[in-house]
Amino acid sequence: MAKPKIQYVCTECGSIHLKWGGQCSDCNEWNTLQEETVVAAAPADKAPHRAGYAGETSRIKSVSDIDTKEEARTYTGQSELDRVLGGGLVQGSVVLIGGDPGIGKSTILIQTLCSLPDMKTLYVTGEESLQQVSMRAQRLELNTDALRLLTETCIERIIELANKEKPEVMVIDSIQTIYTEHLTSAPGSVSQIREATAKLTRYAKQTNTAVFIAGHVTKEGTLAGPRVLEHMVDTVLYFEGDPGSRYRLLRAVKNRFGAVNELGVFAMTDKGLKGVANPSSIFLSRHEEDVPGSVIMVTREGTRPLLVEVQALVDESHGSQPRRVALGLEQNRMAMLLAVMHRHGGISMFDQDVFANVVGGVKITETAADLPLMIAALSSFRSKPHPSDMIVFGEIGLAGEIRPVPNGEERLKEAQKHGFKRAIIPKGNMPRSPIKGLTLYPAQRLEEALEYL
Repeated sequence: MAKPKIQYVCTECGSIHLKWGGQCSDCNEWNTLQEETVVAAAPADKAPHRAGYAGETSRIKSVSDIDTKEEARTYTGQSELDRVLGGGLVQGSVVLIGGDPGIGKSTILIQTLCSLPDMKTLYVTGEESLQQVSMRAQRLELNTDALRLLTETCIERIIELANKEKPEVMVIDSIQTIYTEHLTSAPGSVSQIREATAKLTRYAKQTNTAVFIAGHVTKEGTLAGPRVLEHMVDTVLYFEGDPGSRYRLLRAVKNRFGAVNELGVFAMTDKGLKGVANPSSIFLSRHEEDVPGSVIMVTREGTRPLLVEVQALVDESHGSQPRRVALGLEQNRMAMLLAVMHRHGGISMFDQDVFANVVGGVKITETAADLPLMIAALSSFRSKPHPSDMIVFGEIGLAGEIRPVPNGEERLKEAQKHGFKRAIIPKGNMPRSPIKGLTLYPAQRLEEALEYL
């Protein structure tokens, strides 16, 4: 029998050390080394040959011998979840869902299983009792006739029971409570999460079972555990938004079967999460009269253009250092844009506090928000509102030029569908044919955009 040995694993970076130390030599974090017992592997000539994740023996093949048919997808009954997954659920895929406590991870998972009455499903919970899960399903008025429940935290026992049950879709809630008997470290540690996820992924590929894994997040908002956890799975979804707000945003940050950065919008009701078919309508305030500091822009999340309202408030600073606060936007980029406005627009705000916000809790990471943010700040600074039927988008460079953004024509068509009449856009985004009912103002430099205003 192989002799067990002791090693120490860092809970922050996952590095392995032969001796305990107060500080990890790789990430320089203190008191993060945890002891665990591992069994040495058998020699290569005596070890049995193991099949890969797909459950078949490895062979070298040519491209022409590989069947490239498109994976069959199963609709989950949640249109917004299907959109984020890339068009539906792929059998044999492993989906990791992370988010703050109380934001709706368990709710959307049990809703998904109950909306698949024609498939064998299994809900494995390590955090709640069977009574608690049943009470939630009854409160949401879900169809639980085909739902099977299991309370277990040992991964070997879970896979053993799943092999007997043979579910087509399985949920693990959550991975931080699952442990393997081959390791002595506590559940939730780096080694336990890594090993449990590897076993689940192997089981999903070999049995063609779709697996959903719920994961906790750290105070920084990232998934708790090693970064390799996100590399093991096929799809990584993040819940965004304030848990106290009505709306939830589900964003795909990794997807092997669909578009990355796709966004799904849900509304939290007393009957669970409901998909929002027209999310642009909830992100637009539609003021009764024009107000300064408000500009509508068209952002693009995944494959869908989305209209959101960018607001800015510029006020006289009474401190030695003016404040720059951005919610839903990149704060350092806002400081850079204010410097560009001073250098190329002749408008200085060095003695003003500038606050920027995107209505609805949306996080905009693309550069198309540069021009709307600058125009919103200028509108608040001069207390002059802009027309409510105007949309703006465009990237601004340090030389004062306005650069085109991807999918400009789709953004304009989305704005025209919502009744907007005017648009200030980069000159490089001018459509080949005019869009009926929409007057375009192309700008190549910042000075041209300010002249239109």
